[in-house]
Amino acid sequence: MRFTLSLVLTLFFCTLLDAQSIGSELYSKSETDDVIIENGYNRGGPYTGPVKTHFNVSNLVYYTRIINKKESPIELSINFTTDSFAIPNSPDTFVKIFLASDSMTLDKRHLFNYGVRDLESFDQPTELKRKLYTNQDCLFNVVAIFYQTKESAWSQERGGNRSEFALKGKDIYFNMPPQIDSLLVGHIVFDK
Repeated sequence: MRFTLSLVLTLFFCTLLDAQSIGSELYSKSETDDVIIENGYNRGGPYTGPVKTHFNVSNLVYYTRIINKKESPIELSINFTTDSFAIPNSPDTFVKIFLASDSMTLDKRHLFNYGVRDLESFDQPTELKRKLYTNQDCLFNVVAIFYQTKESAWSQERGGNRSEFALKGKDIYFNMPPQIDSLLVGHIVFDK
């Protein structure tokens, strides 16, 4: 009986680990006006950077790939401020979002935190500007730092397991349910 229970628990744990493997790397993929946006699953864990006033700090790292399939170049612009977002139904729990300064490449998709090491930029606004020619892509990481303002808030729900960028017209929106729904973070300018 113990052996069977151990075997079942081991198989269950391995299934959970496999869900975060490279075989299931994309959370969502969309195409609008010949611009493809691929959003990866999250990676992360305890935050190891300096903490001055917050408690129970953790992080999630996401990756996004934007591909230009248009016949002409596009100009991509994404910007995150230093604002914190309250987590619904979880008093004293917040999240900050920023673009990682580390570069993202396709070979980093299997690494912990997608290879992001610099998690200390969350108190500064971050921006990405790129021109993408036909069939060119741009990969980048977004980091979510979760924290509580009271030490006793540890048991509060944090959420934010998935995130995605979406293109609506020329505007780029960032979603991370339930905290962030359709946050305008950028634009794409289509060359003629």
